[in-house]
Amino acid sequence: MAQRRAARLGAAVRRSRPYGAVRDAAYRMYERRVESSLPTDVTPRHVGVILDGNRRWARSMGHTDVNHGHQRGADKISELLSWCDEAEVEVVTLWLLSTDNLNRPAAELDPLLEIIENTVERLAADGRHVKPVGALDLLPDKTARVLKTAREATSDAPGLIVNVAVGYGGRREIADAVRSLLVEQASRGTSIEELAEVLEVEHIAEHLYTRGQPDPDLVIRTSGEQRLSGFMLWQSAHSEFYFCEVHWPDFRKVDFLRALRSYAARHRRYGS
Repeated sequence: MAQRRAARLGAAVRRSRPYGAVRDAAYRMYERRVESSLPTDVTPRHVGVILDGNRRWARSMGHTDVNHGHQRGADKISELLSWCDEAEVEVVTLWLLSTDNLNRPAAELDPLLEIIENTVERLAADGRHVKPVGALDLLPDKTARVLKTAREATSDAPGLIVNVAVGYGGRREIADAVRSLLVEQASRGTSIEELAEVLEVEHIAEHLYTRGQPDPDLVIRTSGEQRLSGFMLWQSAHSEFYFCEVHWPDFRKVDFLRALRSYAARHRRYGS
């Protein structure tokens, strides 16, 4: 109880006008300094983001309903995309819902799915090029329909490609890719033995959810966890990783710029 009161008090202080004004001014100054230090010739083409910490943020702010965190996190996405536009990123992949999350109780999952559906519809309405990546057959019909409609309506939209990973799991993606490859080859009359003789890495890559796109150069995970949890297992073989402590709803432009700065400072060896 005392811990909860302390959390509410801390949240109230952070929301107070004097504190907020000083904090925002300091962040803007630091943000400009970090931005000015970024090299202009080292920009990731593809950024993957694991949007972690929505529920923890909600609890830290004194909310008993974690959907406050999910909604706040969804509202943060448009800001991130504007930062990606400014940085001239070509593709961003947002992990919104894992295959494991689909096992949550309906009382928790249904509101989250509604938030995701609204978010995807808003991205499409904003003219974003939306591409669903995930096992749509595992999703409720309504959610799958929203994702497919957004994909079809925005397929010719210019600019940043926004992969929305819903019902996504890295192991499931690889299994789906192999399954798709086998079906394709069988339709051509290729036997398993013949396929085994010629199978290369590229054959599987051509059947991934993100086929035709560059692999992520940079993967960002918020909320302090330092693991991929199955995110883009195949594509992230040569990715650079950036882990930050801040919960996703509190992720700021300066945090994004720090990630870009960290990426720019690394020498990518690609296994050499």
